[in-house]
Amino acid sequence: MVSSAEPSSSSAGTGPGRARGLVLKALVLLGGVLLLKRLRKSTTRWDHAGAVTNSLVGEKFSREQARRDPDNYFNIRMITCPAAEMVDGSKVLYFEQAFWRTPQKPFRQGSSPSSHAKHFMLFLCSLALPESVFLLLQNVVTISKRFYMVKPCPKEMKCDVELSSYAIRDVEEYKNFCDRPRDQRPQPEEVIGDIAEHLTTIHLSRCERAKRCLYEGTCPPGGFPSTWGGALYCSSELTIHKNGEIHTWDRGYDEGGNQVWGPKAGPYEFKPARPSSNDDMFFSPLNSPPTFSLDKMESSFVVNGQ
Repeated sequence: MVSSAEPSSSSAGTGPGRARGLVLKALVLLGGVLLLKRLRKSTTRWDHAGAVTNSLVGEKFSREQARRDPDNYFNIRMITCPAAEMVDGSKVLYFEQAFWRTPQKPFRQGSSPSSHAKHFMLFLCSLALPESVFLLLQNVVTISKRFYMVKPCPKEMKCDVELSSYAIRDVEEYKNFCDRPRDQRPQPEEVIGDIAEHLTTIHLSRCERAKRCLYEGTCPPGGFPSTWGGALYCSSELTIHKNGEIHTWDRGYDEGGNQVWGPKAGPYEFKPARPSSNDDMFFSPLNSPPTFSLDKMESSFVVNGQ
């Protein structure tokens, strides 16, 4: 009787129960492999820098914002493209802004306002423009051309990407840089040599999952020195959204903390370029500066970086 029971116990060990155990062990092993693979593919600091670079590159417009609020915002074209790569892997981007109707004649930007630029500001004052329009024109002149340098934040800082802006030494050579064939642009070694003085730095961090943005950040407390338009210092904010939008907000402040240039109502909202339509021609006249002033004073907007 005893000998007849033993085979039954042995067969039970090789039955369905043992099969379930093997399946469970296989699942645990597979889960461990997948987890290890995922950990090895975790986002690096350079991955974040690459994501910010890719988001900035391209052509974007503030068209819709200008349509909603023509008294406070212009329809501005913003275009950014790769220009060079530094030895440490940092990406150098060329950045340019211009009114939508005159992209071939972008306002010029340099390290400090020249006498010509000051004359232009006096000219704006003579037009007796509303304060909001005057501030907008100042802001466009200030931020129209620059280099961006994108790299990971230092390990000791609580941010993901460091975005710094620089003036352009030989700024006239870069007009419509992104629109020109590569062989007709300044080459990478020239670009690196034309990186002039540092303007601002924004420290970007990955947005929380519940937000609409991918990255957001501001400049350090206290901003950066700026003597443009009577300012003592300036501040910059940047937000990169999941839908491709870029929101920028640059402002200048005087010694008393009063804003002296830059939009007051909120950041500029730049959306990826889309095919133009006829209704774009019906923007407020504020979105197209007077041709007599721009054409005649074209050469006066250049601010040489020295």
